[in-house]
Amino acid sequence: MFHQLNKNGSRLSFVIAVALSMAACSHGANEATETAPAFTVDNGLLKVPSDSPLRKELVVQPVEMREAPHALVFPGNVEADPARTANVLPPLTGKVVELKVGLGDHVTRGQLLAIIDSGDLAQAYADVDKAHDALDLAKKTLDRARGVKEAGGNATKDLEAAQSGYNQALAEFNRAQTRLTAVGGAPGAQAKRPMQIVAPASGYVTALSVSPGTYVNDATAAMMTISNLDSVWITSNVPESDVGQVAKGQKVHATLMAYPDQAFNGTVTFVNPLLQSDTRRDLVRAAFPNQDGRLKPNMYANVSIDIPQPAQVFVPESALLMNNDNVSVFVEVSPWTFERRTVDLSYDESGDTRVLKGLKAGDRVIVRGGVLLND
Repeated sequence: MFHQLNKNGSRLSFVIAVALSMAACSHGANEATETAPAFTVDNGLLKVPSDSPLRKELVVQPVEMREAPHALVFPGNVEADPARTANVLPPLTGKVVELKVGLGDHVTRGQLLAIIDSGDLAQAYADVDKAHDALDLAKKTLDRARGVKEAGGNATKDLEAAQSGYNQALAEFNRAQTRLTAVGGAPGAQAKRPMQIVAPASGYVTALSVSPGTYVNDATAAMMTISNLDSVWITSNVPESDVGQVAKGQKVHATLMAYPDQAFNGTVTFVNPLLQSDTRRDLVRAAFPNQDGRLKPNMYANVSIDIPQPAQVFVPESALLMNNDNVSVFVEVSPWTFERRTVDLSYDESGDTRVLKGLKAGDRVIVRGGVLLND
């Protein structure tokens, strides 16, 4: 943040000239003519006379008062969006006889992924056939009971029993058909053992755990994972000390080693309510569009989150002067009259520095050449 003299040769010559002119003032007895001082000091105020050459070197500007976010940078990595990720589970057990896709393939919703030879599927078809036959019998029994009742030769309880039998047979038939549909069968088709596994969503096959000839014995174990990567998450690890400043909706800028000259822009969509017990960090996720597929899961990233800040005074770094352990600026208190004022600084942001204390809106400071007044 701190400042150096202009290395231009003419500037150095000017400083030497000013110093010589000041020295000449103290040795007027030996000089034919006296040179006017470049500036005078009176009760801590530095005054630049109208004929001083410093007036051409000093640049005075009012300070800026503005709101600007402060960027906090954290490590992160690219992840697939869980809301766009589907695990493909086998509805029934069996043997994989054909595998139609490979790891990394792009699939569309409803596309055939694998064929499994499943005895359980054949059993599901058989259950439908049995339930259908029972329903037909129950329907005939009910019709016969109604006919007898209308002829006056049957008790009401017999008709009610027939009606109950029909209702139960219908319920069982509907249940068997629903289960057959759930496991990939086609109601009304003839019984068959091959079971077709289709894609539940469009995306890429990002994990694959089966191959032709293997048995699928656990209906809770995923055969493969399909991830839609049109939109991805970049998850950053925010330390406990900073997590209070991060909130949903803040702007995020990410850079990756694969694309060092490009910044990807997104928005904070999720702040984990729980810290990671082992790292004491919070997982903050931001959504990024990824239609071109350049952001790949498990890429590392540097994540910059814009933290809103109140309106503050900003000054150029060229206005700041180091004096021992303090930083000061020259403030114009009247035309071409300046006082040195110590300032407390905050963050440096893109060439300007936030001032916490020492300046207020409307103050005019020397932003160039102040080192010429510095003693």
